[in-house]
Amino acid sequence: MKIVTIILVVILIAFVFVQVYFMLAQRNIETYPYTVKKKYDGFEIRSYEATLFTSVKLATKGYNNSSGQGFSILARYIFGNNERNEKISMTSPVSISLEDSMTMMFMVPKKLNKDMLPKPNQSGIEFREEPAKTVAAIRFSGWANDTKIEKYKQNLKAALDAEGIKYSNQFYFFGYNAPYEVFNRKNEVIVELQ
Repeated sequence: MKIVTIILVVILIAFVFVQVYFMLAQRNIETYPYTVKKKYDGFEIRSYEATLFTSVKLATKGYNNSSGQGFSILARYIFGNNERNEKISMTSPVSISLEDSMTMMFMVPKKLNKDMLPKPNQSGIEFREEPAKTVAAIRFSGWANDTKIEKYKQNLKAALDAEGIKYSNQFYFFGYNAPYEVFNRKNEVIVELQ
């Protein structure tokens, strides 16, 4: 019994150490820059600058069906599955368009431009310049899934309607954490404003 307890304590300590390490590492990841224009109760208005993304359009619908597939495709590209076997720094957040066919996007680090990027080995990966935009964003914690994303999308729509703020039908999910991070998970649903 004593050995089992010791093993469990060692596993728990290792788990906590790994989670703390990844939380600290997350601070060094380049993020999609924005400026908060106004804070409301439960959401905020932000301005994003024009930014380059790698993207892949997925035939599947819904976060649960699309997130793993899209992440794998784009992660392989940035981890070296490209014509130059070149690694590209991971950025945050991972963006997924909430449309009938979903598009997953990874932001390209600011130090790179489209001409500097290696050609993907896998078809379907495109480089996409997102224009500057103003959005409303609502945040939630924990693990994301289709039900939670839809709930916060509806909450954001209701809050915007209550404030009389006009919005488009361009909704996105932003996930900020690596899949293996358990604590302090940060997720957002955003919508472009009109």
